[in-house]
Amino acid sequence: MTVDDLRLADYRPRTSLRVPVHEVPLPKFPVVDAHNHLGSAFGSPWAGRPPGDLIDTLDRSGVELVVDLDGGHGETLSAEIEQWQRTYPDRFAVFAGLDYDGWANDPAFGETEAARLRDSAVRGACGLKVWKLLGLRARDPGGRLVAVDDPRLDPLWMAAADLDLPVVIHIADPIAFFEPLDRTNERLEELHAHPDWHFWPTRPAGERDAPGFPPFDALLAAFEGVVARHPRTRFVGAHVGCAAEDLGLVGRLLDTYPNLDIDIAARIGELGRQPYSARALFLRQADRILFGADLAPDPAMYSLHYRFLETFDESFDYGTDPVPGQGRWQIHGLGLPDDVLRKVYRDNARRVLGLGRP
Repeated sequence: MTVDDLRLADYRPRTSLRVPVHEVPLPKFPVVDAHNHLGSAFGSPWAGRPPGDLIDTLDRSGVELVVDLDGGHGETLSAEIEQWQRTYPDRFAVFAGLDYDGWANDPAFGETEAARLRDSAVRGACGLKVWKLLGLRARDPGGRLVAVDDPRLDPLWMAAADLDLPVVIHIADPIAFFEPLDRTNERLEELHAHPDWHFWPTRPAGERDAPGFPPFDALLAAFEGVVARHPRTRFVGAHVGCAAEDLGLVGRLLDTYPNLDIDIAARIGELGRQPYSARALFLRQADRILFGADLAPDPAMYSLHYRFLETFDESFDYGTDPVPGQGRWQIHGLGLPDDVLRKVYRDNARRVLGLGRP
């Protein structure tokens, strides 16, 4: 095979940099993984396995508690709570979910979901997870996409506030997912492998009834509208507020809305390629950022996150796979000070979850 015949999928560049490497197998402080999936819905390798096996992995990784966002609702939620949260109440917190498919046949889906959340709280749910089906897939009885800021969902957000349950909300994906899949798209390989993640074509801004997906900026504007309209509700913007490529926007949202926090789940690949801006955000918003992985608990995966947060290492891979999963770049460590690490690793999540400090 000549270089001219080499496929991009087979390209494995090896760095020539000779830079320090600091492995961090354990974090400086105990960690709360505030964004993970242990249920079968997302194909977790831990689903159905004895919880004790995972406890051993968490102990070897310095993780004291994992938030499982796969609770769902009804008996499915009860089963998930029984497997994890009731077996090890100090190590797992299970969040409830929504019945997006049911909205197409329910004109009062907002009130229905509010009642379902109250039932989930009685069953023991520690919060609510809202997925990107809201705004991108879920439809109302008229066949229209349900917008993120649809006022029919106000009863749900108010119920979360009344129950004092945090809402982890994921309503947009990386900007490249909303752009044409051509030679300029920086996530070409990822979208080629997962075509259902590609939200294209998008409709014109402001034309909600036009065909196509909502543009990225429209989704973020709608998200801001919800956060602004419900100041009593504690929102956690998943994946760096769903806008990891625009830390200026994320910083403005955090400055403006005290009821908003963010997690870093599955976004060290984005944060680490803009280390100056990312570090500044962490230092300025140290009380509002939660650690999260969104990857199957594994010591090597966690160690990579600790290296990113704790060291000033340069140009290293953000994942453990041979080919970068998001884009062909490397990341740089943030070297966060201890007081910030303690908050990001643990204290902020325990506050949001209402757990206090033991």
